Amino acid sequence: MTLTLSSTQVLAGLGVLFALFMVWRVGARKARRAAETARAGARVVSLAGRVLFTGAAFVGVQWLVITHPGNPTLLLVVLGVPDLIAAYVLTRALTVTSLDTSRRGGGR
Repeated sequence: MTLTLSSTQVLAGLGVLFALFMVWRVGARKARRAAETARAGARVVSLAGRVLFTGAAFVGVQWLVITHPGNPTLLLVVLGVPDLIAAYVLTRALTVTSLDTSRRGGGR
């Protein structure tokens, strides 16, 4: 069994292979972008959950100390420590230290 192909058929076959390769590359790029977008969205949801949990914990401890008075130093500590933590977190969040995007291909 002998396979005889003309030069036109060989070029057409190479063209089809090249087209399939290009479609695969475009699909891989779109998948990578979609994954990066999903990760960014998950980061926001995860951050919101942690903020709500920490806020609820602070409020619970503060409520417990305020409703059972007796130690003014403990009251000041319980009301002051969350303010210091919030100030630290806000300062870190509002200070830009790095750019969280990576672009390849020379910025095309």
